[in-house]
Amino acid sequence: MFVLSVAAVAQMPTGANDGKKIENSTLVFTEKEAEKMPIAVGNNLYCAGYIQKGPISANVEIVGADDEKDQHIYAEGDALYLNAGSNNGVKVGDMYSVIRPRGSVNSDWTSKSSLGVYVQEVGAVEVVNVKPEVSVARVKVNCSVVMFGDLVTPMVERESPMFVKREPLDLFADPSGKASGRIVMARDGAELIGREMIVYLDLGREDNVKVGDYLTVYRPLGTGNIYQKVIKESSIDNREDGYESDRYEGGHFSNQASRKKGATAGGSTVTTEGAKSRRPAGLRKVLGEVVVLNVMESTATAVVVRTASEIHTGDYVEVQ
Repeated sequence: MFVLSVAAVAQMPTGANDGKKIENSTLVFTEKEAEKMPIAVGNNLYCAGYIQKGPISANVEIVGADDEKDQHIYAEGDALYLNAGSNNGVKVGDMYSVIRPRGSVNSDWTSKSSLGVYVQEVGAVEVVNVKPEVSVARVKVNCSVVMFGDLVTPMVERESPMFVKREPLDLFADPSGKASGRIVMARDGAELIGREMIVYLDLGREDNVKVGDYLTVYRPLGTGNIYQKVIKESSIDNREDGYESDRYEGGHFSNQASRKKGATAGGSTVTTEGAKSRRPAGLRKVLGEVVVLNVMESTATAVVVRTASEIHTGDYVEVQ
């Protein structure tokens, strides 16, 4: 059996869940039915956004609205003016994606010198009237409010990777040795990331990453604590005096202290950091799994499909 949350069901195409029963806020599918289901639809497929390294080529923008005297933001059903018309090849029925470049992405989480510009995908519009220099487009769907100055670019149909039967997430999986990078950002600026959320990776075509690739999310073992400084030494000394009775005492040892070094336990107390120094390098904590939805030159957009723990911006990813 496979289950989807109500949030995921809400994004599915109309009719995709016909005949299914929702119980405990989940929709249950058989394995055969799940194989026909896309991993991402709607908002997560067409409004995921991306980080583009090259220049933004779109030059058609939203310059007016039918109700601009009464509105400042626009949504589904509103009529907008584009500064391109029949002289620019615009035709009735043309579909455009609405995008909003937000600025250069500068991240401490990547070793790449330049990632590019973050482009927010706002929604989609359909041209309903064309004049020589301008055209009228109606908002078909919006994932965020549409505003004057937003750019439009011809819509490109995207295909989502499909659900496949996979083994349970291996929490102790060894590194694959394939391309690895970091989560440099999440959609809407989220810093604590869970299932079905969109993230941006510093891996792209130059790293041979492809749409549909599964990546393990992890961090080096013992890192990621929200506190800047974690106590490294033993919190309790090996000897604790003054609480035992004078008559029946059995020894001056704390029951919660670390062991003493040496074959006769005559050395110093073993510390946490000392014990950790004697383990092999490269141990890691597996946090979850993401699937790539869109790939640019230096970056990729992915959706979180499985989690074993909270995921943070800055966590590592590795192609499986």
